[in-house]
Amino acid sequence: MNHPSISTELSSLLLSSPSIDQIGALERIARIQSRSIKGAAKLQGLRMALSMIDLTTLEGKDTTGKVRQMCYKAQHLHDQADGLPTVAAVCVYPSFVAEAKKALGTSGIKVASVSTAFPSGQASFEIKRLDTQFAIDNGADEIDMVISRGRFLSGDYQFVYDEIAAIKAICGPVRLKVIFETGELDTLDQVRRVSDLAIGAGADFIKTSTGKIQPAATFPVVLTMLGAIKDHFDKTGQMVGMKPAGGISSSKLALQHLLMVKEVLGEAWLTNEYYRFGASSLANDLLMQYQKQLTGRYQSATYFSID
Repeated sequence: MNHPSISTELSSLLLSSPSIDQIGALERIARIQSRSIKGAAKLQGLRMALSMIDLTTLEGKDTTGKVRQMCYKAQHLHDQADGLPTVAAVCVYPSFVAEAKKALGTSGIKVASVSTAFPSGQASFEIKRLDTQFAIDNGADEIDMVISRGRFLSGDYQFVYDEIAAIKAICGPVRLKVIFETGELDTLDQVRRVSDLAIGAGADFIKTSTGKIQPAATFPVVLTMLGAIKDHFDKTGQMVGMKPAGGISSSKLALQHLLMVKEVLGEAWLTNEYYRFGASSLANDLLMQYQKQLTGRYQSATYFSID
C-alpha cells in the first residue's frame, strides 16, 4: 500500500478489493436499462422511489423559510394522490437541523445533516468533529459526511479510514452516510477501494456524491458500490445502505436504479432503511409520472414547488 503506516487490518481489507471489469459492468447496465416497467409494477416502483428520497436543500442561499417549505412539502406529498408515501428524510446544513426537526414534528420523516466541512471536506478534524456534534445535538437522525478526498487520492488510506471511524464513534446510533465524491475518482477500481474502506470503517451507508460535482451518480459507479455492499454482506451478514446522489432527476433513471439494486442486492434493500436517492427535483418528476399513470395526463410542472 502507498502509506507506510497502514494497519494490518486495513491492508488486508484493501488487498481483498477486486479489480473492476468495466466492460462487463457496462454490458450488465445495458441489459438493465433495456427493460421496461409498466402498469401496476411501475406505480409500485414510483411509490417506492418517492419513499426513498432525501429531499435536499444545500445552498448558501438557504433560509429558514425555504427549509420550512421543504419540510411542509415532505409531509404533504399525499395531497397529490391517495396512497403516496412521504419521503424518507429532509437533508439540510447543520445550522438548519433544529428548524427542520421542529417543522417535521411527529411526521416520522428523518432529518439528515451534511457534515465534516461539506462539500469540500477541507478542514481540521476538530472542526469536523464540532460540525458533526452540533448537528447531532440539534436533533439530526442521520449524518452525511464527506471524506478527505485529497488524502484518499494521495494514498493516505489510513487517515481516511481513521477519520470515518472517528466520526462514526461520534454518531453512535445516528446513522452515518459516507460521501466519496465519485466525480473526482478516475477509475472504478478507486470507487471499489474507497467503498471497501468506508464499509470497513463503520459506514451505515455509502454515498456517491455531494451533488456539487459532475459526473455524480453514474450507473457504473453505483453498480461498483453495490458490488462492494454485496460482497460485505456475503462475508459478514451485515447490510450496508446505498445512496446515489446527483444527476438522478427523472423517474426513468430512478426506476432503472431500483432494478439494478434488486438484481445485485435483492429485495431486502428495496426499502428506505437501506436505499436512498439524494435529490430534490426527482420528487416532482415522480409525482408527475404517478399522476400520468393514474389519469393518462401529465400535470404541469408549475403545480409543484421548486426546491
